[in-house]
Amino acid sequence: MLGWVALMWVLTAIDGGTPRCFPGMADQPLVCEYGIEPRDPGELRDIFPAAFLHFGYDHLIANSVPLLVFGFLAALRGIGRFLGVCLIIITISGLGVWLTSAPGSITAGASGVVFGLFGYLLVRGFVERNALDITIGIVVFLLYGSILWGVLPTASGVSWQGG
Repeated sequence: MLGWVALMWVLTAIDGGTPRCFPGMADQPLVCEYGIEPRDPGELRDIFPAAFLHFGYDHLIANSVPLLVFGFLAALRGIGRFLGVCLIIITISGLGVWLTSAPGSITAGASGVVFGLFGYLLVRGFVERNALDITIGIVVFLLYGSILWGVLPTASGVSWQGG
């Protein structure tokens, strides 16, 4: 998880920390080039890189700590399972963004992964009937349950589709 988050920080630094997207601009920041643009079939390939890119340090900071915590807890059941869960989350979240985002928008960030891992941790213990995982899910909900407000479309310019 530290490597994943470190990669996101490096990519944000490469983008200059506060990237801006301008149509037709040469040498677009990575987040503009590989963010998800809705309903363009050629953009489906950007579902995966978009999960690692962010629109600045504030956006990245908001995702880093919960991604570290949720990712670590999710990976306790094995790296193979964790990678499979993340692949499913990135795919479903990315497709949801691709299908529902506003025309002309670009969406990127690990928020979909954060919300997906949050949901995974909440239900994992009940599905597997494992007391430790149920306890982890309850603790995660008590400590981070307020992130659920992030899925509501409350701020202009902030994607609710990706989580």
